[in-house]
Amino acid sequence: MPSQVSHLRRDLENLKRNLLHVGKLALAEISKALEAYSKRDVNLAQEVADSDKLLDQKEVRVEEECLRIIALNQPVAQDLRYLISAIKINGLIENTGDTAVQISRRGAFLATRPPLPLELDIVPTGNRVVEMFDRALQAFVNLDELEAHQVIDMDSEVDAAYRANTNKLITLMEQQSDMVEVALQTMHLVRHLERAADRATDIAQQVLYILSGDIVRHRTV
Repeated sequence: MPSQVSHLRRDLENLKRNLLHVGKLALAEISKALEAYSKRDVNLAQEVADSDKLLDQKEVRVEEECLRIIALNQPVAQDLRYLISAIKINGLIENTGDTAVQISRRGAFLATRPPLPLELDIVPTGNRVVEMFDRALQAFVNLDELEAHQVIDMDSEVDAAYRANTNKLITLMEQQSDMVEVALQTMHLVRHLERAADRATDIAQQVLYILSGDIVRHRTV
């Protein structure tokens, strides 16, 4: 008969696959929301909101799976850290899906208004966020410490782009009062992108916790 250890290994592998599937759904939502914004496509933006319901359902199932594995196997050490982190990462993924919905809603609104009369670094920044999230998921799947650190390092680039875009929008609102509403909605969109990057960073930090047991999210450099 299979041992309890082999049962745990099997359950953890199934959990990894299921959590990666949920992560890929969220990644697809972010990509589609960004595409809806860049193409000014209201229908595509609505597809993001519709697909989020499926992600929510799968997020609940993954959490239930994590709790079942803990209850049945009573794991310790890295296995326990893995399951604790899986629960947290699962929640971060669900939050990222919600963020994608917010991005799509801002994009849908902006599609009905005239374009802003200035250049913003939104699409390249969004592509960077998508890359961060994808690499964070891979770091989790492979328990790759180097990949996790690289994701964390990428966050400063997104933060810098967020500040630059925000400053441009503030200047525009000061100079053109008729652009205030559109500029504010755009500012919300870039803020949501920055938050999505933070979620990717949080996932990477959970990978480091699994590997070392060291909680790094509040550490100062």
